[in-house]
Amino acid sequence: MTPPPARRRRTGAPERSYPRRGSVRRAQMITTYGVGSMVAVDNESFIVTGIDSWNISEAPTIHEHRLARVLGVKAFRLPPASDDTSKDGVHVRRFPLWHSCPTCNALQYVRRFNSPPGKNECGDCDEELVPSRFVMACAKGHIADFPYWKWAHRKNRQEADSGFCGGEMRLRTSGKTASLRSVLISCTCGIPEVSMEGAFRRSALSDLKVFCSGLRPWLKDAPTESCAESPRTLQRGSSVAWQPIVKTALSIPPWSDGDISRLEPHWDALRELNADGIEIYLKALTLQENYEFSAERVIALLDAENHEDAGPDQEEGHDHAYVTLRKQEYERLITGRPESETDREDQFVCEPPRSSASSLAPYGLAGPMLVKRLREVRALKAFSRVDTLETRTDVHEAALSVAPMDWLPAMEVQGEGVFLRLDERRLDSWAESVAVAARVERIRNNHLRMLRERAQHPQSVPDSPASARMVLLHTLAHALINEWSLDGGYPAASLRERLYADDSMAGMLICTATSDSAGSLGGLVAQGEPDRLEPTLRSALIRAQWCSADPLCVESEGSGVGGINLAACHACVLLPETSCEHNNGLLDRALLIGTPEDPSIGFFSEALML
Repeated sequence: MTPPPARRRRTGAPERSYPRRGSVRRAQMITTYGVGSMVAVDNESFIVTGIDSWNISEAPTIHEHRLARVLGVKAFRLPPASDDTSKDGVHVRRFPLWHSCPTCNALQYVRRFNSPPGKNECGDCDEELVPSRFVMACAKGHIADFPYWKWAHRKNRQEADSGFCGGEMRLRTSGKTASLRSVLISCTCGIPEVSMEGAFRRSALSDLKVFCSGLRPWLKDAPTESCAESPRTLQRGSSVAWQPIVKTALSIPPWSDGDISRLEPHWDALRELNADGIEIYLKALTLQENYEFSAERVIALLDAENHEDAGPDQEEGHDHAYVTLRKQEYERLITGRPESETDREDQFVCEPPRSSASSLAPYGLAGPMLVKRLREVRALKAFSRVDTLETRTDVHEAALSVAPMDWLPAMEVQGEGVFLRLDERRLDSWAESVAVAARVERIRNNHLRMLRERAQHPQSVPDSPASARMVLLHTLAHALINEWSLDGGYPAASLRERLYADDSMAGMLICTATSDSAGSLGGLVAQGEPDRLEPTLRSALIRAQWCSADPLCVESEGSGVGGINLAACHACVLLPETSCEHNNGLLDRALLIGTPEDPSIGFFSEALML
């Protein structure tokens, strides 16, 4: 007989195999279903766990040198995109834990239903359980189950009584209306049935003396934090239950060269060496990986990095570091980089149009640039809850992991765009008008009032970026995107704005980008040629002169969230929120074309008379 084969000795504990619970696109892991968000899979609900529990052994690495240094990481990783046989994946945990049975109306923790193994069913009714529609969360990102017992017993217990009655909770819907009044909660202890009406009031939970529990269920083994914030009731699928904080950057020279990405794993070692050491290191690297690098080029890159770090804005915190990123992009977009000076690996090509731009001079446009190739990296830095992300609002950033990691989830997109810049001298002269300053001051005051209402402390109220220059550029970008969506064949949701607006910048980049390596096919760049851009710009301004909601729109004293818009509505200049950097805020088309009473307010009013 053949002897049995020798048994292999186990070298370690077998990796636990978790069942697959659905899938989402990679881009959604950054913008929609990132860490801390709740995902509905069939009739179940889960919360996405922190990046320290992800399996990303097969996930590609993304390098964007400038953004990584600002965010304090070494690199970025694409969220896993794998099949059922792969070990890659994002872990999730069941949340919320309170469920109800639509047949027997039982409302309790999911583990008390005695569900069969691998199923989410009521053990008595064999009916699929329904996750709680409601959760409670605070502005610091903590989230927990809604306190159903305290809500139902709020008028039937003593102030000092913290125990439970021992009864069983019930939840049913009367069906009379679609409001919260029809969602009814009862208990077998005999209390009167109560509805969920009023649960979403700002002080509803604090009136019950329900305090934030400091729970972070998306982080494994995370300690409970002490929190003084008042929790709010939210719907599980509400947009304010999870809002991503995404930081972006364009790849610009010298870091846009495709060969530079091959050196990214070695920068930490190269920074510690002198010129001779760098040359020896590169020779060894060439023998090992069959790459050829120039020591002079590496030294020049390190010098450029030191020059960026020595900038005056770097000393004033992360906000100014992000502004510095924009200024570097602005300068490079003005300078350009012709296609003749690049190769196929280069990720940035920007050059002036072939035809003369003299036809744009009456409109105050200076030097349009055609960005024929661009790469943008979008990294998920953190997320927020409850507080709406507005322009530079000082919201709390909830962490993606228990301990800081040396990477962040991100995605890269390839595309093209058109860069436009306004004549700064003409812009400053126009902004000095009393009527222009009055309209902008109205927007600014409304925005500051909203920021004060949402600030946790009076000392932490951020300044509003609203200025005549910024509002004008922002509204012009919206008008052009709407026009190109009609004339160029691009859906408005596929175009994005990137504003460069402060005392030293007056430009905007309108781009389209996809996650495909080929990007787009040049249709947007063709729209930037002056012979096409001039009639498109004129058509956009003429279209902005009239809105179907006028005269209410143009005479508005404040519209949008917090009244931070003036003449702006969905019938004229508002865009899909994926296209706008400022959540459709800080807009006023009167600054483009003026008002019927005072056309001089419009920056382009004289050009439209020609």
